[in-house]
Amino acid sequence: MTTQKYLYLVNYFVPQYQSEYGGLIAAIAESEEECFNIITQWDNDTWTEYYPKLRENIIKAEKFSLSDDEETRIVEAFVT
Repeated sequence: MTTQKYLYLVNYFVPQYQSEYGGLIAAIAESEEECFNIITQWDNDTWTEYYPKLRENIIKAEKFSLSDDEETRIVEAFVT
C-alpha cells in the first residue's frame, strides 16, 4: 500500500551576509513534519535559529499531490 506524498516548494531563508537571502527547496514528503525533518537533515542543523521561520515557510509552501509512489527526498535545492 502506498502512502500519499506531496511535492513541497519551500522558501528557504538564510541570513544576509551568509547567502543572498536563501532560495527554494523542492522536497517530497508525506507531511509538513516530514518535510521539515528532511530539510533540516539536508541543512545539517546549520541554521537552527531560523527553524521556526522554516516551519512557517513549510506551512505556507505550495503543495502538490503526487500520483506516483515517490521516495521521500530533497528533489532540488536552489540556495544562493
